[in-house]
Amino acid sequence: MRVTTAVLIIGSSLLAGCAGSPANPGAAELRKQVAATERAFARTMADRDHAAFTALLSEEAVFVSEPKTLRGKEEVAAAWKRFFDAPRAPFSWSSGQVEVLDSGTLALSTGPVYDSEGRTVATFTSIWRQEAPGVWRIVFDQGNDACDCVRP
Repeated sequence: MRVTTAVLIIGSSLLAGCAGSPANPGAAELRKQVAATERAFARTMADRDHAAFTALLSEEAVFVSEPKTLRGKEEVAAAWKRFFDAPRAPFSWSSGQVEVLDSGTLALSTGPVYDSEGRTVATFTSIWRQEAPGVWRIVFDQGNDACDCVRP
């Protein structure tokens, strides 16, 4: 009798805990989270805040660039430090489109890159990973020069 009572109490407690757990956010909420994170990432450049930039990098971050792909948070942060040294940001970017996997684990953000005068000079594509609930960090990034060419 005591075992049954204990099982019922434990089971009720577990179910009550589940009922109070936050539901997994839907795709629209996840897109909002990633868009907000991308805006915060871009703001690090405008604010000249290299530490905040670094905090948004995944330990496994890979930034595809020339002449060498940068691998790992430390290498990316070290290579990008030079962009934060001058008083004025050499470029900026804004998110144009965000998509998230149905699983809510990965997201893509893409949009324009502007020079210091505000002219569009490139596009970026970033892949973000949810590393904890509501915590997104960039795992892949690549920029491509803007082109007036027509693609089939």
